[in-house]
Amino acid sequence: MTLNQLTAHEIINLIRKKKITTYEVMQDIFNQIDKVENSIKAFLILNREETLKQAKEIDAKVKNGEEIPPLAGIAVAIKDIIATRGTETNCGSKILKGFIPPYNATVINRLKKAGAIIIGKTNMDEFGMGSSTENSAFGPTHNPWDLERVPGGSSGGSAAAVAADEAFIALGTDTGGSIRQPASLCGMVGLKPTYGRVSRYGLLAYASSLDQIGPITKDVTDCALIMKVISGHDNMDSTSVNLEVPDYLKSCQEGIKDLKIGVPKEYFIEGIGSEVKSTLDKALKIFEKLGAKIEEVSLPHTEYSLPTYYLIATAEASSNLARYDGVQYGYRAEDHEDLSSMYQKTRSEGFGSEVKRRIMLGTYALSSGYYDAYYLKAQKVRTLIKEDFDKAFSKYDILITPTSPTPAFKLKEKVLDPLTMYLSDIHTIPANLAGIPAISLNCGYSKTNLPIGLQIIGKHFSEETILRAAFNFEQNNDVGKRKPSIKPAKYKEVAE
Repeated sequence: MTLNQLTAHEIINLIRKKKITTYEVMQDIFNQIDKVENSIKAFLILNREETLKQAKEIDAKVKNGEEIPPLAGIAVAIKDIIATRGTETNCGSKILKGFIPPYNATVINRLKKAGAIIIGKTNMDEFGMGSSTENSAFGPTHNPWDLERVPGGSSGGSAAAVAADEAFIALGTDTGGSIRQPASLCGMVGLKPTYGRVSRYGLLAYASSLDQIGPITKDVTDCALIMKVISGHDNMDSTSVNLEVPDYLKSCQEGIKDLKIGVPKEYFIEGIGSEVKSTLDKALKIFEKLGAKIEEVSLPHTEYSLPTYYLIATAEASSNLARYDGVQYGYRAEDHEDLSSMYQKTRSEGFGSEVKRRIMLGTYALSSGYYDAYYLKAQKVRTLIKEDFDKAFSKYDILITPTSPTPAFKLKEKVLDPLTMYLSDIHTIPANLAGIPAISLNCGYSKTNLPIGLQIIGKHFSEETILRAAFNFEQNNDVGKRKPSIKPAKYKEVAE
């Protein structure tokens, strides 16, 4: 096994024991990138020169016996919707091509302080709007488990990079499932924190009341490790909550005997794949063997989650994306007659079709005469969905559901049918509407060797509990030991 195939915590241990150098690790990472990136297309930008320079600096500290930070030597990939000072951040969109932020997002500063090495920015659905990473202005990313299938979205580049061993850890963002769904389709661990647990400062907004930054990792231990680093109050973010950050790694070591688990019946409706359901049933038996108590529970307003989400998210997007007009930064159309035509041409040429679709939906929902009928009503239903969860968590510690209704689907399979594509997030959206934490981890494989994800949902600020449940399941299930076999691409006509 090569170094790039190890987990972050294994690499940290080897570096501290002086059995390997950070420079060797980074060389291994870039050797893997050189080998598979042409097939995967996970990255938009790579920081090779700066990465190797930082690796040498860490090695010098280790050699001199200096104290090194907790993530020293770890290669981290960053979704290209998170601001990085001096490095282009374009959100997968033509309209921000060439935009270089003058500041770092808070999570970037925290990663750097912890010694992590930012190796590059990953591909994504434009402004986070999609479930397959096919909506990027720079072409699709491919699933390492099957190059003709999608990696999920919108954080598909981040999930694919970790699954292909091109990075040990990646950051994604989750508005309606965009960390958990690609983590599921790529066989990784992906956690959406409680709204307010991780700073959103420097996250280029899609839907401000829903967006959250979180990690995609190879195992639960790595997820707990990075959550400790990126969590915590931030004065730069008014939505950040001032709560002490727990020791997530320590909580993982506790058992789950007598943990009360609810299984929402509304998540096992028609449309869920038979392999997904049977794999989840097997997973639940493992939880039972570990001492957990499992019962069926009802979340009656679940069926309204999808329309509620697409009214609220698109309304917020129409407001947030109004700033991209060609005046201050990013793309500006040529051959315009006046200011009004410059706005119109810039936005028409700069935004992709899915972004335009959602801006129009949101603008309509907020327009005079429709606000009460659509947006206000959606906010009221959002409260009912949250109350369903509150009621369930008065009896249960966690809820377990599928992450995605199916394994990874084929590229272009759902591009021409937006409604079918939107259904990909049917199991993940409710947690965003309620602002509660949820984690996805691999629980098995389809007959065609595609990963299947299990989702664990917890009450507000209960990341300790869902990580503990996930860790205990992972330690008693060997599904995570498989690796995708990445072969040279034979999908040229699909990629084009």
